[in-house]
Amino acid sequence: MLLRIHPDNPDERRLDQAVALLERDGVIVVPTDTVYSFACVLGSAKGLERMSALKGIPLKNARFSIACADLSHLSSYTRPLSNTTFKLMKKALPGPYTFIVPANNNVPKWFMGKRKTIGIRVPNNGTLLALIERLDRPLVVSSVRDEDEVVEYTTDPELIAERFDSQVDAVIDSGYGSVDASTVIDCTDGTAVVVREGLGATEGLL
Repeated sequence: MLLRIHPDNPDERRLDQAVALLERDGVIVVPTDTVYSFACVLGSAKGLERMSALKGIPLKNARFSIACADLSHLSSYTRPLSNTTFKLMKKALPGPYTFIVPANNNVPKWFMGKRKTIGIRVPNNGTLLALIERLDRPLVVSSVRDEDEVVEYTTDPELIAERFDSQVDAVIDSGYGSVDASTVIDCTDGTAVVVREGLGATEGLL
């Protein structure tokens, strides 16, 4: 199912359709400010298992991120952050960045595995932010990769829908995605270390 939702003026009825699917342990494909991503509700064990299968990796080895609407509920999922880390995140987000920070015990153990950290995203995409706000819970997200040896990510949501039609509950079409993933910044020990250069610029940020 393809749900066309404009990021500047998200259709409430279609957002409600997406929310209903997610609340039933659904997995959908969502736009971000970088590449299109698989998504399910944080707390949905079935959804996470389906995402792991789509990615072809065991859940215990998965490195999924959490997408939030803003930083207001950050303490619900992370251990106390240093002022430096929080200021950096506040400066960069919403934006094409993933921040790796220490997780707290509220994050389900079957999601964490043996990891002690989580990736936090606040994507600058009107459709996704509206969806998370309507759901009133964070989403677990992981990029949709392409099988092509040259092109790493599929940018066309219609092609994504054709490929994954029988494996996901819906694909939200908010226009073409980027070919670049997010910039990943590890703040685990309070010091910001860039572990992957992506769409988010680091010059002037760090």
